[in-house]
Amino acid sequence: MKENTKKIGRSSVGFGSFYRKGSHSDLKKRSEIGAVLGGQVWMIRPDKDAKTTHPCLWMESGVVEFKSCNNFYDCTTCKYDEGMRKQSEKGKHPTWQEAMRRKPSLERVCRHTLTRRIAGRACAYNYECSTCDFDQFFEEVWAAKNSSLPYETQSIKGFQVPLESYFHQGHTWARMESGGIIRVGMDDFSLKLLGKADAFDLPLMGKELTQGKVGWGLKRDANLADVLSPVDGVIVEVNSRVREKPLTANQAPYGEGWLFAVRNEDGRSSLKKLMDDTAGLNWMAGEIGKLESMIDSVAGPLAIDGGLIMEDVYGNLPALGWKNLTRTFLKTE
Repeated sequence: MKENTKKIGRSSVGFGSFYRKGSHSDLKKRSEIGAVLGGQVWMIRPDKDAKTTHPCLWMESGVVEFKSCNNFYDCTTCKYDEGMRKQSEKGKHPTWQEAMRRKPSLERVCRHTLTRRIAGRACAYNYECSTCDFDQFFEEVWAAKNSSLPYETQSIKGFQVPLESYFHQGHTWARMESGGIIRVGMDDFSLKLLGKADAFDLPLMGKELTQGKVGWGLKRDANLADVLSPVDGVIVEVNSRVREKPLTANQAPYGEGWLFAVRNEDGRSSLKKLMDDTAGLNWMAGEIGKLESMIDSVAGPLAIDGGLIMEDVYGNLPALGWKNLTRTFLKTE
């Protein structure tokens, strides 16, 4: 019987792949990649032309046939990379660097070209990336570029929620980036809730933050709001623009208004304790409903404008109480 397959232009695995419905017994097959979505088993088989959106260096070098990077190209903390290197030490296969050195000179390109983050560039350091000035420079430039990139958001009653980010119940967000860096900020909800800040009391470089503990503060007039850190990590960068112009955080909370960046050798563990964007959207809808009830009890029903809540909730309704708002939504006193 002819296999029921369908060629698609794009899937969560890559381009040019075949997929089919399968059973749980199919998950043991090594010739296909299995995934369970909504209780249904789907089997995906990359064809010879398959390409992944985020190609792993082990795949691009030819050591393995197909592998996507799911660690933001931070090989130093990647469990897959660690496992592959251990196998290389036992002589089971070459490292990706050794595989690249065996290629013809015109194919020995920079690892950043392999991952498609830059156009064609030859490797001049024989894949000894730690000795390459360009590699270090590029990582710094890439991190700076990522920090101000606009991110896709979804609006819920006037509050913007970023996709591809993680959320803490204290209304902060975290986003994993290349090199094990986690960028952190306050969400649109909290900044509209408390209004325009006079200043942010941000942590200093080198300070170690603990997930779920107070990490920084927001000042408005005589009021101070403590904010819980969404992740563990050591501060490696602080946004000087927000320190100089606090309004930047309100104007672009997920772009230029980020607050600081931390480094965590096991950042993915911290992120696992947070909500992803799907759970975050549902949670945010509940938080907005809670705020609407509080406003209703103080000022009566919302205006007939679709229920959009004002840009400065506390500034327009101080009767809600600063401490009441921070205790309810930021989870701090």
